[in-house]
Amino acid sequence: MKFSRTFSLILTLSIVISSCSKKESTFVDPLLTHRDTTVNPADDFFMYANGGWFKQNPIPKSERSNGIFQMIQDTVNAQIKTICENAAKNDDLLKGSNEQKIGDFYASGMDSLSINKAGISPLKNEIARISAVKDVSGLLSTMTHLQTIGSGPGFGFYVGQDDKNSDKNALFFYQGGLGLGQRDYYFDTDQQTTKIRNEYVKHVQKILELSGETSQTAIKNAAIIMKLETELAQNSRKMEVLRDPLKNYNKMSVAQFSALTSNIHWDKMITDLGIKNADSVIVGQPEFFKALNTMIKSYSIEDWKTYMKWDLINTYASYLNAEIENQNFKFYSSVMSGVKQQKPRWKRVVEQTNGSLGELIGQIYVKDYLPKGSKEKLLEIGNNIRDVYAEHIKKLDWMSEATKVKALHKLSKVVMKVGYPDKWKDMSSVAIERNTYCKNVMAVNKWSYNEMVSKFGKPVDRTEWGMFPQTYNAYYSPSNNEICVPGCNIIVPGFEGRMPDDAVLYGIIGGSTFGHEITHGFDDQGSLYDDKGNLRNWWTAEDMKKFKAKTKLIVEQFNRYNVVDDKFVNGDATQGENIADLGGVVMGYEAFKKTKQFKNNEKISGLTPNQRYFLAYGYAWMVNTNKEALAQMVMTDVHSPAKFRVNGPLSNIPEFYETFNVKPTNKMFVPENQRVVIW
Repeated sequence: MKFSRTFSLILTLSIVISSCSKKESTFVDPLLTHRDTTVNPADDFFMYANGGWFKQNPIPKSERSNGIFQMIQDTVNAQIKTICENAAKNDDLLKGSNEQKIGDFYASGMDSLSINKAGISPLKNEIARISAVKDVSGLLSTMTHLQTIGSGPGFGFYVGQDDKNSDKNALFFYQGGLGLGQRDYYFDTDQQTTKIRNEYVKHVQKILELSGETSQTAIKNAAIIMKLETELAQNSRKMEVLRDPLKNYNKMSVAQFSALTSNIHWDKMITDLGIKNADSVIVGQPEFFKALNTMIKSYSIEDWKTYMKWDLINTYASYLNAEIENQNFKFYSSVMSGVKQQKPRWKRVVEQTNGSLGELIGQIYVKDYLPKGSKEKLLEIGNNIRDVYAEHIKKLDWMSEATKVKALHKLSKVVMKVGYPDKWKDMSSVAIERNTYCKNVMAVNKWSYNEMVSKFGKPVDRTEWGMFPQTYNAYYSPSNNEICVPGCNIIVPGFEGRMPDDAVLYGIIGGSTFGHEITHGFDDQGSLYDDKGNLRNWWTAEDMKKFKAKTKLIVEQFNRYNVVDDKFVNGDATQGENIADLGGVVMGYEAFKKTKQFKNNEKISGLTPNQRYFLAYGYAWMVNTNKEALAQMVMTDVHSPAKFRVNGPLSNIPEFYETFNVKPTNKMFVPENQRVVIW
């Protein structure tokens, strides 16, 4: 996955023709103006390409970062705000219509008076259910119930494609239940992580007080919660280990799963989760569930009730009264991510409305904001990238012909979902009211859960999308062997009213989007799946050995990058994304070389085709992130920070060295025998 960015760069021909003549004389090329020419591009190309913009545009107090993602997200938010406000002010909407649901959801979120008056009461029925638990049976039943409303105490669960039988939906159980998200937050001893851990206990205490507990009780319960979560974390796998699909695929019968955990009867649990006639499950981390089994008895029922109440409130804190919402922001955004102040309420509610009802908003967004012809242009660029990928595979000197045949076959079968889906999900059963914000969020969570579990026992729907057309992101699904590139926006910032040149198109949408996502099918994880999306080896033993030697080099390269203070990029955890970035920028460049602009060596704004291509790639990752958020990325994200997503891959590309005169004395120089060349 690309991490919060997919660019739809397509303008209709009529717009281009009518506007170019008017704006040609006033066009200011962002590839020029964003640069910081005091920086040597051979030492830090990321800052050379983007530092000028960073100097003029500091990170807003309400954000953890600023850059091209934020510019485009602001545009999308403004468009979605219009959709929401138009629906909210229309009194004649049919009950149950898409517009009614959008309008009432948004209005309920903007009604801060009602939200503050309600306090924690929207959760009273769920809290009462937790309080009524008397024994282990009731504990487990309540724990599974909370899963159905978006909470996740104790463990994780979902229905999805069986990695080894991609036509079938299976039941997956995996480690979870951590309020800090990642296990390392509970154990690392550096100053920043220790501070977060200490502040977390204070945060839990404060939330419990705001939910009605006395200060003394809240202090005691916060300590219990921290102790319980720390034990869950102790038995959880590290982020880099979770990336291995083979180690995290442990299929067993329901009876075997129950035998693994004598205190947890999974046949009943699975029934309570809404699944009928299950014969097998896929357990991601068996050792975690063995530990959970012991903890069910080693902690008292009261301890578990305290933990479940916390998990529930923590799940819905952003939708409750101002005191709880502000405390939630203070810890998760300020302490963990360095954000100084809350976003405006309209923006928070717009983003939540889109997150909950994006399937409905997307239908309006496509009709009102997405230009005609977007799908066709996106597919054109995507297919051009696939063509050069095939050429590269055929020329590889380290892969045998037998494996090349299978790689080319898999490549030819990659499905490209672009723009927007041909059919939309049915959300007609979701009831949205105007004065119940938290309950509206819960209603959508229930619908999402029920929609997920309804897939069990049915054939996999390979036409389904995992993103909305207005989402700035993209993904590769190994089980479907597909990429999804939403048609989100029509403008590259700075190129409004004109078609970007091919260097920009192929540097951004060709390289960092299509090239990146296709490469995920051939990274350290995706390469383990065949053309039909099954976890099955299609490599010769010798070829796989050579491939792993190359991926080891990219792990070592990124391990050397210091992010902030004493934190370095986790090369193992980020290797899939780093491989995809390298493959993407290489394939984008190869596709660009076939364009008229490149062949004619056409200069634009005084920049050569090569200079423009690499600057465009740098622009694609123009993101300035604060110190706290960078530290959090190292702990929780399988993507490298933006700086290294630019400097890392480019340090391996000979044409970059030639274009910007990189010498052994420069900081970006990597000896030729250490440069990573994979695809």
